[in-house]
Amino acid sequence: MSQSTPKNKTRRRFLLGGLAAGGALVVGWGIQPPRQRLYTAQPLPVTGGAVALNGWVAIAPDGTVSVVVPRCEMGQGVNTALPMLLAEELDVPLSQVRITQAPIDKIFSNLEVLRENLPFHPDDRGSLKEGAQWMLAKVARELGIMMTGGSSSIKDAWLPMREAGAVARAMLIAAAAKEWGVPAAQCKGVGGFVVHPGGKRASYGSLAARAAAAGLDISPSDVRLKQPGEFTLIGTPQARRDSPAKVNGSAMFGIDARPPGMLYAAVAMSPVVGGTVASFDAAKAKAMPGVVGVVDVSASLSGKTGAGAGVAVIADSYWRARQALGALAVKWNEGANAGLSSADIFKQFASALDTESGFTYYDNGDVALATGAVKTIRAEYRAPFLAHATMEPMNCTAQVAGGKVMLWASTQVPSMCVDVAAKVAGVNRADVSVDVLLLGGGFGRRLEVDVVAQAVAVAMAAGGKPVQLVWSREDDMTHDVYRPAALARFTGSVDAKGGIVSYDNKSVSGSIGHQYFPRNLGLPGVGPDKTTAEGEYDMQYEIDNQRVVHVIVDSQVPLGYWRSVGHSHNAFFKESFIDELAHAAGQDGAPFRRALLARHPRHLAVLDAALAKAGAAPAGRAHGVALHQSFGSIVAQVAEVSVTDKQIRVHRVVCAIDCGLAVNPNIIAQQMESAVVFGLSAALAGEITLKNGRVEQGNFGDYPVLRIDSTPEVETVIIKSAQPPEGVGEPGTPPIAPAVANAVFKLTGQRLRSLPLRLA
Repeated sequence: MSQSTPKNKTRRRFLLGGLAAGGALVVGWGIQPPRQRLYTAQPLPVTGGAVALNGWVAIAPDGTVSVVVPRCEMGQGVNTALPMLLAEELDVPLSQVRITQAPIDKIFSNLEVLRENLPFHPDDRGSLKEGAQWMLAKVARELGIMMTGGSSSIKDAWLPMREAGAVARAMLIAAAAKEWGVPAAQCKGVGGFVVHPGGKRASYGSLAARAAAAGLDISPSDVRLKQPGEFTLIGTPQARRDSPAKVNGSAMFGIDARPPGMLYAAVAMSPVVGGTVASFDAAKAKAMPGVVGVVDVSASLSGKTGAGAGVAVIADSYWRARQALGALAVKWNEGANAGLSSADIFKQFASALDTESGFTYYDNGDVALATGAVKTIRAEYRAPFLAHATMEPMNCTAQVAGGKVMLWASTQVPSMCVDVAAKVAGVNRADVSVDVLLLGGGFGRRLEVDVVAQAVAVAMAAGGKPVQLVWSREDDMTHDVYRPAALARFTGSVDAKGGIVSYDNKSVSGSIGHQYFPRNLGLPGVGPDKTTAEGEYDMQYEIDNQRVVHVIVDSQVPLGYWRSVGHSHNAFFKESFIDELAHAAGQDGAPFRRALLARHPRHLAVLDAALAKAGAAPAGRAHGVALHQSFGSIVAQVAEVSVTDKQIRVHRVVCAIDCGLAVNPNIIAQQMESAVVFGLSAALAGEITLKNGRVEQGNFGDYPVLRIDSTPEVETVIIKSAQPPEGVGEPGTPPIAPAVANAVFKLTGQRLRSLPLRLA
């Protein structure tokens, strides 16, 4: 991509202008720094004689360090990686650290996830980008949304958790120095102790109470954070701290909640998207053994949620609740979507591409006036709706009693769970508590609170007893908030030297933001949505004449954030078409890409590392290459593929990543392996289709995920870097589909332009 400034900057300013229109940019507030993220509004709860030194860390007399982890553990390793940040600056062994669930407080809000939602190109520099990101960080701090998503956990915690550790260490050192009558500068923290060259030594546990009681006024600005060369813990491979409990079965997921006296609930929901309840037979269901009550939960929801309208049965066991659903004899008003089909949706997409101008995300040079082309190709790509298919079924346990609400939930958004529970139960936000348990997969599905709203509505009819609402796999598959379907068209030209002369990309899809913000945040869902075009407009290749446009067609199908969001399909579109241009130029995809990265050395290094590790493909197999940047990280993948009887088999994947400083290399490798398997499941088999307003897939029989006997060997190469950490959880997913498709083309000569990948 050319380093020159895009000629159409007004469109980007239009996007950012929405902040001013919403009243965010006000004189005075706009120039103030974001609020502090060191101290909670209420004192940090502690037990066993521990002392809180700030909102992130407490130390017990025996030296045990409790670290607040503000993000949810869903298999991505935050309960290991985030404590490493604080322990590094506190100078305490990781084995001494225990994890504490974060209370609902604005200092734990996720600033980075909102900052990253701005539509800037990674190559953009300057005051406009810096100012907009500064402002969005302030907005995020005020909103106070505690969210685990967007591959942002390490990025968001990188400074505040290290600052919290460093400030606590400084307080302990100051307390020891005062007691010893020596300058604090002569003391240092080592392995959970403050030590002085003269031989004095005191444990953190013995100093914590004095440090806190002294009220030592030490702020992050007074404390020097370590430089990367000084790290002794960050950057080292550490074993996952959640693994032993998951192996021995003691780990507690949301579905494992068992408060005393708990009842169970199952729910029947409209089979048609947007349908409503017409009638049901509550008396017949209540007459069945163990049934406690029947509740219409439709009113608990708003907007296009996955849940939709429904009726729940409460019983003394889940099996009895499930069996009683059949007796309800629910009749549905199918509504306007009774005839909705995937075929009609894609016809609407094609019409929109033909007739609508869309929003221009990137416009550099002039694709219409580009000269020197000797070959021009056109291609159309498509991607289907996708379900999240988390292994732990959707569930929530709720209790409403005495004007209070208690939740036990597997969630990525605990603060939003509190908000929706308070709204449904009609109580104050302060009267809602949430116990965030482990998540058996999130992938973006648990950024939603539809199940929480249903659970609270059910609990209100349970006479003060806790109720666990559990969706079946079929409920989940047919009532998800789906990854948007999309259609993309490309026109590209190459010259006699094999260079790209012009590159024109126009795509269409629904908008997640148009649905998510109104239904979950009460904010307007209007205007362009960066996630629709991410992975297209922000690509790394140096092409002088380039235009990227997207058209939004508002979706009747509920849409939600799916692992790697728009990158998940746009990388397939973009990287496949780049390979088509390489073929048109008479070149292999790898050297063709290298020639487009002259001014992007980090991207080139990642690509070269993957190619070097992959080596040559064995006989009967082919290597497909893809390179993609998402969530700040650069990933190149080489897929080793064979085809037998039109069946695609991926044997090996080499994945190279530059994610900035690698906090825990073990977790990065695990995340790449997970992302490849997740993305490969979608690439080879994932597809949600609709007919007569109904989702046709209902379980893993018709929505298969990759089995262990089909899982490739995944080898991860981590590029060494001293840059700040970038995202890891999602960037490994986007490149796998195009890498496989490009290998299949080499083997068969068939260019597969639709997902999932199927040979004719």
